[in-house]
Amino acid sequence: MSSRCEHQTVPLSVLLKRELASEKVEKPDIVHGLANQSKKGEDFTLLKNECQRAMGDGVTTFSVFGIFDGHNGSQAAIYTKENLLNNVLNAIPSDLNRDEWIAALPRALVAAFVKTDKDFQAKARTSGTTVTFVIIEGWTITVASVGDSRCVLESAEGGIYYLSADHRLECNEEERNRVTASGGEVGRLNTGGGAEIGPLRCWPGGLCLSRSIGDMDVGEFIVPVPYVKQVKLSAAGGRLIISSDGVWDALTAEMAFDCCHGMAPDAAAAQIVKEALKAKGLRDDTTCVVVDILPPEKPAAPLPPPKKAGKGMFKSMFRKKSSESSSQLDKEYIEPDVVEELFEDGSAWLSERLDTKYPLCNMFKLFTCAVCQVEIKPGEGISIHAGSSNCGKLRHWDGPFLCASCQEKKEAMEGKRLGDRRCSESD
Repeated sequence: MSSRCEHQTVPLSVLLKRELASEKVEKPDIVHGLANQSKKGEDFTLLKNECQRAMGDGVTTFSVFGIFDGHNGSQAAIYTKENLLNNVLNAIPSDLNRDEWIAALPRALVAAFVKTDKDFQAKARTSGTTVTFVIIEGWTITVASVGDSRCVLESAEGGIYYLSADHRLECNEEERNRVTASGGEVGRLNTGGGAEIGPLRCWPGGLCLSRSIGDMDVGEFIVPVPYVKQVKLSAAGGRLIISSDGVWDALTAEMAFDCCHGMAPDAAAAQIVKEALKAKGLRDDTTCVVVDILPPEKPAAPLPPPKKAGKGMFKSMFRKKSSESSSQLDKEYIEPDVVEELFEDGSAWLSERLDTKYPLCNMFKLFTCAVCQVEIKPGEGISIHAGSSNCGKLRHWDGPFLCASCQEKKEAMEGKRLGDRRCSESD
C-alpha cells in the first residue's frame, strides 16, 4: 500500500456539516434540446425525463437520453430504442438502494446491450445500429456506447471530457486485433487491380465498426458489448452533447461547445447541427441532443467560456484530486469543482464485464441468467467464467451464470464457435 496520501484532508466539522446537508441535497434540474437533419431517416432518439423507479422507502427519478444511428435499414435502431431501457431495468434487482442501483448500472447496461442484440438477431433481420445511451441519476452520469456516436461533457468550469468510445476499425487497433482473432477479416474495399479505397472494414459485410447492435450478416465478432463510463459532477453541473457521427465527422468536441455557449439546449442543438452542415454538408443523418445539468431552482444561465487548454486537454480525461493535505479552517474550505470518475471499462469480454466486486446477491438476481434474465434451475446455469483462460482468480463454479443460449452467444462473440467448426472440418 502506498504511504503517499492520495486524498485531500477535510476538516471533521466540514464532514459533519456535509453529512447533515446530504439529507437535503436536491437533484439537479435537467433541461434538454434536440435538433436533426435527416438524409436517410435512420437516426432515432430516446428522451425521457423523470423516469420513476420504486425503492424500498419510496420513489426516485432518473433521466434517459439515447441516440441510435441505424445502418442498412432502420429496424435495429427502432427495436433498440423501444427495448433497451426495459432490458436495463430488468437486469437490476428491484430492492436496491440508490447507491447500489448506481453501482449496478454498468453491469446492467452490458447485459441489456447483449440481450437487445440477441433478441433482435433472433428476428433474422440484418440491419444494425450504433448506440449512445445516457442515464442521469442525481449528479451521476452513466454512459454506454457501441459504434461511433459520441457523448461529451463540459463541466461548469469549462473542462471537456469524453464519456464514450469510438469503435471505428480505422482508428482502434485493439478492436482490429480482436476482430481478426475472433474470425473476421479487416481490410479496405478492393476495387480490383490491387487498388484499395475507403476506411478499414470488417469482412464479410463491409462494416467499418467493430461494435454495434444487430448486423447479424457481418458476424457475431461484431459485438454489442458497450464501453461504459460513469462520472459524478459537482453541484455546479455541466452540459452534455450527445450526437451521431454526422456531427463528429465535421466538428471536434471543443468546436461543438464553443459554437453554442450562451444558448438554451434547444437552440444549442440546432446551432451544432447548423455548424456541422456548414462544414461538411448533409452527407449523413445529423442528430444532436444537448442536455444541461443545472443546480436546482436556477435559470439555465449561459455556461462560462471554456478555459483554453493545450494539446493535452483531450488526452487528460479527468483531473486528479490534489494530494496535498489541508489544515484550513472550516470557513476557508471550498468544495472542489471536479468531475469524479466512478467507473470505466471497455472490454469486449463478458467474463470481465459481468464479473463483480460487489456481493452477487446485490448486483444480480439469483437463479436467473445474467444476460437475458430467464430463470435457471440451480445447477443448470453456466458460469460466466467457464472456459476462461484466467485461472488465477476466476473459478468456473463462481457466478454470475448464463443460460445455455446466452453462453452460445458469448462463445460466438469470442470466436469460439467458429474455432470449433474449423476443428470439426479439419477432422
